[in-house]
Amino acid sequence: MLSKMKTTAAAAAVASAFAVPASAELTGDLTIFLDTSNPAPRATMEAMIGRFGEKHPGLNIETTVIDREAYKTQIRNFLTADAPDVATWYAANRMRPYVEAGLFEDVSDLYAEPAMAEGLASTKGALTIDDKQWGVAYTYYQWGVYYRKDIFAELGLSEPTTWEEEKANCGKIVASGRACYTIGTKYLWTAGGWFDYLNMRTNGFDFHMDLAAGKVSWEDDRVKQTFMNWKELIDMGGFIADHQTYSWQEALPFMVKGEAAAYLMGNFAVAPLREAGLTDDQLDFYQFVKINPDVALSEDAPTDTFHIPANAKNKEAAREFLRFATSAEEQTIINNGKNLGQLPVNAGSSVDDDKFLQQGFKMLSTNSTGGVAQFWDRDAPAEMAKVSMEGFQEFMVKPDQLDKILSKLERARGRIYK
Repeated sequence: MLSKMKTTAAAAAVASAFAVPASAELTGDLTIFLDTSNPAPRATMEAMIGRFGEKHPGLNIETTVIDREAYKTQIRNFLTADAPDVATWYAANRMRPYVEAGLFEDVSDLYAEPAMAEGLASTKGALTIDDKQWGVAYTYYQWGVYYRKDIFAELGLSEPTTWEEEKANCGKIVASGRACYTIGTKYLWTAGGWFDYLNMRTNGFDFHMDLAAGKVSWEDDRVKQTFMNWKELIDMGGFIADHQTYSWQEALPFMVKGEAAAYLMGNFAVAPLREAGLTDDQLDFYQFVKINPDVALSEDAPTDTFHIPANAKNKEAAREFLRFATSAEEQTIINNGKNLGQLPVNAGSSVDDDKFLQQGFKMLSTNSTGGVAQFWDRDAPAEMAKVSMEGFQEFMVKPDQLDKILSKLERARGRIYK
C-alpha cells in the first residue's frame, strides 16, 4: 500500500497546540518516505511532519507512506533511483548494506552539535559504522526482566544485580516448585533475546557486534563461555518445560498463573500481562544483571530511525527535519501513550507516567553505557540469524550438544559471510 500526503504552506497554517514560530529559511521541496503504515504510527508521523511544516512554511513537503513489508523490498530500488530526502529504516546491521553501498548520507556533523550529542548519546552507537553516524533514532523500547513482585516477596527475594544473585534467586524459585523464567521459543527469536543478553554481559557490546558481523568464530572460547553461563540456568531447571512448543504469547500464562516468576522480554509484554489480570503491585522490572564486571552494561532496544539518502536533493532541509524529529519536545510528543507509546531517544524528553516506561527510559538513558543492540535477528544477517537461533533453541532443549551446535554454526558462518 502506498499513499501520499502533501504539506504545503497553506496546509501547514492549520492551528496546532504545539505550533512553533514560523521561519522561512528553508525553501523548495522535501520528500519523506515512511514505512509507518499502521494507523497510530502513521497518524503520529504525519502530525509531526505537519508541525515541521508550520515551522518552515517555505517548504513544500510531500510524504509517501508504504506498507512496512513492501518497504523492505523497495528500499534499495528507491535509494538507488529517485531517492527521497528522508527515509525511515532501522539501526545497526540493518542499515549496514545501505551504508556500505554508499546509499545513506554521513550525518556525523549533526552529532557534533551539542544538543544532539547530549540528547542522543544512548543511540549513537546503534547509528555508527566505521566511526561515522548514518542516521538518527526517533523511537525505541526496552527489554529486561519482568517479574512477579509478589512471588519474590513470598520467597524473600530482592531484585538481583549480579549473576551470583540471579542464580541464587533462581535456585530458591525452583525449590518452591516454580520455573524461574517463562519463555516460548516456537518462533525462535525469544531465544535470541537470551543470547543477546548473556553474550553482551559476558563479552561486551563490541564483541557481540563482531560476532553478528561474522568476525568471530562460534567455536571461540568466549562464545562457549556465554553458553556455559546459559547452561547453568538450564541445568537447574530455570526455564519452563516444552518451551519450544509455545509462542511468546502462549508462554505468558505461566507467569500469570504464578508457575514461573519472570520473563525476559520487551516492554510490549506489559499490556497483555495487565490484560490477563496482573496488577502493577504484582508486576515489576529489573535490568538484566551483570555477569562480567569488566564489561559495560548494554541493552536490547530495537530502534526505528530516519536517514538521509546519499542521492537526496534537499539535504539542508533533510538535516533540519532530523534535528526537529529528535528534539526533546518532539520526542516527548510522538512517543507518548496516545501516539507511539514507546520511549523517546532524547535524554531531555519527558516520559509518560507509566512505571515501566519510566524505568526503561532511565535505564537506557543513564544506566546502559555499553551500547544499544537491535536484537539478534536485526543485528545478524537474516540467514545467520535463522541458523543461529535454531541453534539457540536446540541448545536450550539439548544443552549437552553444545559442541555439535557450535560446529554447525561455525560452518554456517564460513558459508554466509563470504
